[in-house]
Amino acid sequence: MEKVTLKPISHRGQECIGIYFNYTDKLNSAVRKISGIRWSKTNNCWYVPLTLESYEAIRSVFNGLATTDDTALKIYLNEKKKDTIRLTKSIAQKSIKKLAIIPGKQPLSKPIPDNFGADIKNGAKVNPVNEQVLTSLKQQLILKAYSAATIHTYTNEMTQFLQAIKSKPAKELTAARIKDYLQYCFETLKLSEATLHSRMNALKFYYEQVLNKEKFFWEIPRPKKQTQLPKVFSQDEIAGIINSVQNKKHKVMLMLAYSAGLRVSEVVSVRTYDIDSNRMTIFIRQAKGKKDRLVTLSPILLVMLREYAIEYKPAKKGYLFEGLTPGTPYATRSLQEVIQFAKKKAGVIRPGSIHSLRHSFASHLIERGTDVTMIQKLLGHNDIKTTLRYLHTSNKDLLKIISPLDDLKLY
Repeated sequence: MEKVTLKPISHRGQECIGIYFNYTDKLNSAVRKISGIRWSKTNNCWYVPLTLESYEAIRSVFNGLATTDDTALKIYLNEKKKDTIRLTKSIAQKSIKKLAIIPGKQPLSKPIPDNFGADIKNGAKVNPVNEQVLTSLKQQLILKAYSAATIHTYTNEMTQFLQAIKSKPAKELTAARIKDYLQYCFETLKLSEATLHSRMNALKFYYEQVLNKEKFFWEIPRPKKQTQLPKVFSQDEIAGIINSVQNKKHKVMLMLAYSAGLRVSEVVSVRTYDIDSNRMTIFIRQAKGKKDRLVTLSPILLVMLREYAIEYKPAKKGYLFEGLTPGTPYATRSLQEVIQFAKKKAGVIRPGSIHSLRHSFASHLIERGTDVTMIQKLLGHNDIKTTLRYLHTSNKDLLKIISPLDDLKLY
């Protein structure tokens, strides 16, 4: 069997995957099927951007035709990962040392040790006096059946707080000292309102739910959140994005996200048996807020799903869109990369991610006159106020308004 070698290369300042093989008609024909494939005269090879979707596409087109040697690529990625970790630690050390003293206040604790900066996943350490804090916090979150994502977020936010206060026992801090810390986070660290809310939620949970200090956070004001409209694509832009994708798996995933207004996590979590072609529905299980819901199945999407099933043969009891490892869902980060690549190829410069397809779904339904309570049900919103935001993104009523400029007699 022929051999295809994948190597990391740099082309015009961009990280790419170089594809090397001995020329044959079959291999040359196969490589041309890869979305975004280009030829590099400098490196004398075919190449694609260094992304997971590109890697998957390469493995897919050469499956059964040639063996794939990605050793050099893996070595490069491992070294890059190590360099990133070292850089992150270096930056963290410089930033956190400044946090040891809040301007105008007494030091929170002793200076920060040099080994600070490891992410919580890598076993970040806190002072022994506060080691039990994370254990108690996580236990309470699990007992209250919080989602894995929330547990990770709260634990990470609490870790950063504990590393800042060092040897000062967390349970002894007053509301006034918490205020000082949060002020520093806002003024000096320049944390966004959303990040501050997340950190405050973690602290509030610990002090009120774990330590049972009722109303501990009543004295601590929350930053006012910015009022931002959802980012929405026009239908022409969405058509351009979908049409620019050649990989059928990626195309179907984008169509699913838009046709049913799904979150990226919901798209990759759909299982094959969740598609009900008889009732023309899709069952979304345990989505945000641990809620199940039914959404509509588009007839056009159903046709594409059947074509996708013939080509990819997803397991009947498994994920509809599998990742690189059998039995695991497609990576959300990879799907985000898919839409960014598709936007660039389609010439769409408007900012937006996979979630913008969900926003666009709601906005376009409103423009077509769909009842807002039905949209709330399809999106799985608890509060109708969340759904009402899309009224401000619709131009249905704006088009009826005539600008006073149009009444002027201008020459």
